[in-house]
Amino acid sequence: MNRTNAFCAGMFFSVAALTLAAPAYAHHSHANVVEETIELSGTVKEFEWTNPHSWITLDVVNNETGAHQEWLLEARAPAQLLRRGWQRDSLKPGDVVSVTLRPLRSGGPGGLVRLITFPDGSKLQDEQRAPDR
Repeated sequence: MNRTNAFCAGMFFSVAALTLAAPAYAHHSHANVVEETIELSGTVKEFEWTNPHSWITLDVVNNETGAHQEWLLEARAPAQLLRRGWQRDSLKPGDVVSVTLRPLRSGGPGGLVRLITFPDGSKLQDEQRAPDR
């Protein structure tokens, strides 16, 4: 193979690798949530222990109006949660919890879980470092 062909082959494979990496990078972006965290208290309606991300549906009551609002919260994949001490049954419908999360940039009722705190003070962490709060 001459130098020109080798160069062209190298360029082709480099472009192909970068093209294939873009969807994976976009999938792991958290541009849809803000950096600052908020804390919500509510009752777990559902905990979905699924790949590629686990989901928590939380019923949050507005203290001023008494209105209920359902929040959909994204957590990590089960394998990652297991390494942080979570189990498939860590959250059950009816559990009352406080959740530290990064809310959706759109302002909608959802976000990315950082920390779950139970009334007894026990915690489930969903990030490698402690939350800012």
